[in-house]
Amino acid sequence: ASDRGHVLLLPTGYYLAGGALAVAVSFLVLALLPPAALDNFWRKRLSLLTFGDHPRTIVSLISFAGFALLIAAGLFGSRDPLSNPLPLVVWTLLWAGFTLLQGIVGNLWSWLNPWYGPWRVASRVLGIHAGDAKQSGLPSWLGYWPAFVLFFAFAWFELIDPAPDDPARLALAAGLYWLASFAAMLIFGYGTWSRRGEFLTVFFSMVARFAPFEHDEGRLSLCWPGAKLLAAEPLPLSGTAFLLLALSSVSFDGLSKTFFWLARFGINPLEFPGRTALIGIGSYGLVLTFILLAAAFALAVFLGQRLAGDAQSFGKAAGLLVWSIVPIALAYHIAHYLTVLLVDGQYALVALSDPFALGWNLFGTADMMVEAGVVAGAQSAWWLWNLQAGVIIAGHVLAVLVAHGLAWRLHPQPSRAALSQLPLTLMMIAYTIFGLWLLATPTAG
Repeated sequence: ASDRGHVLLLPTGYYLAGGALAVAVSFLVLALLPPAALDNFWRKRLSLLTFGDHPRTIVSLISFAGFALLIAAGLFGSRDPLSNPLPLVVWTLLWAGFTLLQGIVGNLWSWLNPWYGPWRVASRVLGIHAGDAKQSGLPSWLGYWPAFVLFFAFAWFELIDPAPDDPARLALAAGLYWLASFAAMLIFGYGTWSRRGEFLTVFFSMVARFAPFEHDEGRLSLCWPGAKLLAAEPLPLSGTAFLLLALSSVSFDGLSKTFFWLARFGINPLEFPGRTALIGIGSYGLVLTFILLAAAFALAVFLGQRLAGDAQSFGKAAGLLVWSIVPIALAYHIAHYLTVLLVDGQYALVALSDPFALGWNLFGTADMMVEAGVVAGAQSAWWLWNLQAGVIIAGHVLAVLVAHGLAWRLHPQPSRAALSQLPLTLMMIAYTIFGLWLLATPTAG
């Protein structure tokens, strides 16, 4: 994502060893702590305020109006992806930046998504019951598979498609997706489709479970980061696959440009042939990365269940423990897209002031100078690497903490719970090393 053109000369081997050690030590510490003490720790809440959901429709309608304006800018504005606000908002502010907000602040997407407001208006006009009580038709056996398929298509478009930044191409894809999702919400109900079919809502709601803010029946409370993950219900196979795809797709994005990956297919990374020539290789890699991660996770859960000597079903254990992937997925997302957010975020501020390249200055930022030097040079490389490495290690340590809390739900006996987590911890140690290696290894531009 950073298109770095230099080889990182920091002593990355020490970081890899230190990161692995940090995750291993966290497992050992948790294995010795009494479950009751940690359970009391996770349950602590601090009530902040109470509010209603009435403004939610208005906020969503404003968001929809902004979305429509962005689609128009994509179709009729500048052809330059760094001057047109649509690709900058979608790929930088929404995908890279808003995911971070969801993980820190909570489920803002439930208010800001561009479907809820229009659906409420349409439900009144068409006489559709607002609570979805009269709507059905989406088979329960489908689970999260609609969202999984759509997320895979989104990841393919972002990582493999020859021109995902082309404003007109992106406007067509985003506009058609909004219409298809809106039609599905009218047919199956807003709640049903947004929980199981609309991949952005599914992804953002899962990420929001990590946030230290909890919104329950109009009451906003403060909790420990990751506490809401421990109260989650086991996901079905489709939900487990969705979360693993969220992590594997970001991992492949980093892997796909490395000298190591390109060399496997006889491609000279110093003569990068462009995305069009790599569609087949990229598609294969996207699928392969998901399969390898899913297989590693399934093996870790299976071996953990065997070590614990418990007859719990594999499906329940996997569906519950997969919630521990959320801190890792969020950490990878932040580390991977950090440089994009820092640089392209500035371009977005400029483009939003003049969405149609007509010389406007709506927000006073049209003439702002973009400081790309914030991610260039040895000094920037030092603080960027340390921040990215710290985020990845912290994400894995928090994942171990969450996994232990979830394991105690499966195995009330502390010794069995600790044993069941040993294979998963080894997997997390390996993924820590992999993530830090991805950040440090040379990549093609």
